[in-house]
Amino acid sequence: MTNETLAEASDLAIWGAVVVLVPAMLAFLVHLAVSGSAAGRRADQREPALTVAGSPGLPQPPAAQHPGAGAARASRRWGVVGLQLTWLATFLTLAGTVLRGVSVGRPPLGNMYEFALVTASFALVIFSGWSLRRDRLWLGAFVTLPVLVILGAAKVAWYTEASQLMPALNSIWLVIHVTIAILATALFTIGAALATAYLLRDRAETRDRVRGWIAALPEATRLERITYGIHIVAFPLWTFTLIAGAIWAEQAWGRYWGWDPKEVWTFIIWVVYAAYLHARATSSWSTRRATWIALAGFGCVVFNYVGVNLLMTGLHSYSGVAT
Repeated sequence: MTNETLAEASDLAIWGAVVVLVPAMLAFLVHLAVSGSAAGRRADQREPALTVAGSPGLPQPPAAQHPGAGAARASRRWGVVGLQLTWLATFLTLAGTVLRGVSVGRPPLGNMYEFALVTASFALVIFSGWSLRRDRLWLGAFVTLPVLVILGAAKVAWYTEASQLMPALNSIWLVIHVTIAILATALFTIGAALATAYLLRDRAETRDRVRGWIAALPEATRLERITYGIHIVAFPLWTFTLIAGAIWAEQAWGRYWGWDPKEVWTFIIWVVYAAYLHARATSSWSTRRATWIALAGFGCVVFNYVGVNLLMTGLHSYSGVAT
């Protein structure tokens, strides 16, 4: 039995999250722009202190010693505003996801719409929690944008009325397999955001054109290490997703593997990310080339979720399910 009141409340909460994420993303973009401008001025004025006569040793006026200090403070305020709005959006997304599940008395994991809600929830929780421990304001725009796209597409293109599961999905493996798949997808999304930031910064450093908002990003080597670290966590989760899916398939259909389109693309994703990790650990591959493989893996994740679910027919095709 579906509780329509709770289902409507869930819809309103998700729309609220979409509305809040827009100014959050804009605040993060302003933060990057102002931070980059301040960083550029600091780099231009980073010279030894000189006296009026040109002799070293005497200090400069405070304003000259700390160029762009006011802009840096203003930039951080914009970033903090973006982060606070993101926390609000995180609360609304979590509330909408929970209300969706409560309205039908089951985990909200039964179709593309619900998969998108939980993916967005995980991505926002990971970023928000991460930002409590370390300064990740520079990453905000790279995370809020894809989450905004996910939630927007969920509401506009993938929306499904709250309803009960098909009998084939009434299994504990739905919770195990799909939840881990969603967590891995959320991490891959953040990993793709970091990979994009790294490639942009690395290109600017290579061309000696680190200016504008690019200057607000951490150094390319640091960005690449963080990107690699995220994928090191996500890859074992996707490996478990593949194994759990095979176990569920054996229980549901009497075989571990059947070359269903969803099974094939889940394996393709695993192969591409394995290739990224291998290339990253191989000295003959540059980190830049390896990172492009990671982005190709995320492209496969997107196709697996959108293309396979909507364009291909298989055992996973019922109700637009994304498992």
